[in-house]
Amino acid sequence: MTWLAETAMLAHGWRRFLMLLVAGAIAGLSVPPFYVLPALFLTMPVWVWALDGAERLPGWRKIFGPAFWIGFAYGLGYFLVAFHWLGAAFFVEGGIMLAIMPFAILALAAVIALFWGLASSLAHLLWSTGALRIVTLATFLTMAEWARGHFFTGFPFDLLGYALTANDEMSQLASVIGVYGLTALAALLSMTPALIWPADRRGLSRRLAPFFLSLAVIVAQLVYGHYRLADTVVTNRTDMRMRVIQPMVLEHADWAEAKPADIITKLIDLSETKTGPDDPGLATVTQVVWPESSLPFFLSDYPDALPRIAKMLPPNGVLLTGAAREDFGAGVPQGEEPPAYNSLIAIDKQGEIIASYDKSHLVPFGEYLPFPQLFAAIGLKQFVPGATGWQAGTGNRLMVLPNAPPFLALICYEAIFSGDLGRETDNAQFILNITNDAWFDGSIGLAQHAEHARLRAVEEGLPLIRVANSGLTEVIDPLGRVTQSLPQEQIGLLDVVPANRLPSTLFARLGYWPLLGAVLAGLALAVWSARGKRRG
Repeated sequence: MTWLAETAMLAHGWRRFLMLLVAGAIAGLSVPPFYVLPALFLTMPVWVWALDGAERLPGWRKIFGPAFWIGFAYGLGYFLVAFHWLGAAFFVEGGIMLAIMPFAILALAAVIALFWGLASSLAHLLWSTGALRIVTLATFLTMAEWARGHFFTGFPFDLLGYALTANDEMSQLASVIGVYGLTALAALLSMTPALIWPADRRGLSRRLAPFFLSLAVIVAQLVYGHYRLADTVVTNRTDMRMRVIQPMVLEHADWAEAKPADIITKLIDLSETKTGPDDPGLATVTQVVWPESSLPFFLSDYPDALPRIAKMLPPNGVLLTGAAREDFGAGVPQGEEPPAYNSLIAIDKQGEIIASYDKSHLVPFGEYLPFPQLFAAIGLKQFVPGATGWQAGTGNRLMVLPNAPPFLALICYEAIFSGDLGRETDNAQFILNITNDAWFDGSIGLAQHAEHARLRAVEEGLPLIRVANSGLTEVIDPLGRVTQSLPQEQIGLLDVVPANRLPSTLFARLGYWPLLGAVLAGLALAVWSARGKRRG
């Protein structure tokens, strides 16, 4: 390790860039569903050592100089590994989309890596030679992770903190500090080996102490999780019984192939399936749930859908389904198309749409093109068909239906936004997350997306029902434990009785205010250590 530390400090130019790129790629193995936590402890020190040897240049190169490219290279490697599965969607489209796939993934990883590059250069401005330099880098990296999760609509996939959620015990700390708090912890702990090598005037025991302290913190995290799981009583509701459907409706990629009558027949037949001689079917079901993209057409294009759905439902039953929704009451001028939304709609026994939630966090390039004329000129189009740019909803996620407890609605990747469930979490009894990950069948994307959603249950103390088109459909209790599931790429159904919610977690009450305090403290320590170095 001394050799690695000295090599990282002395390398420069393309050799240093390549070293950090490889280190970042190894670190990418820490994301779900791999969870190779030692990869962070092995590679984060390389970033620290590289900054130890980074040149200080004048002018604008203080920001966009060697320190920036060190962080950028590490981030580029990390995100290329973490995001590689997004390329599976290009195979669905084929044609020119497939040809540009590697360039698109590289471009996305490079854009996100800019945040880590800036964190690296800002940390280097306050760099010191002592142990506090890892606090400096961890603080700016935490700020960068927060920024990429919030700026320009946000893209918080594979935050560093997910590396510390590999099992139910480790996940429980999210109920206290959330995934961004776990991100700060993961960054700081994984940098401690940088304080061991190369040897200096401190004794071996003093150099080893921070590393062993980091291991003790992880042990404490496991112990806390074990006792929270053992001491928390989770009970099930008695006022509802849901039937959730995983139908594998694959016409989502090309609405021209969709035959509405056949799709409705498939969904109704599956919903009415009896799993055994003692199964009452829909007779005792209060809600039937179909996932996102179940109906790859506008309901206005198939008027028979609503009466057929109404005939399927039991008395007082409701269908909750992902559907495209056109707002004909939006005052659209004659000749123009009404705004279209990716929605969760509720249909009652009378065939009436009684409630809806419109997705508010849209996927760039998936559901809209940020610069449509520019990208259309090179043949790039949004993945989700059906509208020339979907509209974002208002973000009011609480849905209240007759004869049902209020719940929070999340559509697809809205479940990756930590601390963004709105002000109604205290009134909600569970989270319903409908999704369509069939774009990424055959990749790690399905499992990764499900793991991100699972952590929202832990953070908020709310049970989560995740209903996916092709998987993973899961029932998750308020401690983040998966109690029922359907495997990937398998048609099936689950009869579900959701768990009761827990009292609001510390994270649900305080949000990220404690993290803000920790970041400010980290910045103060960074400034103090940098001034101490100058005085010395």
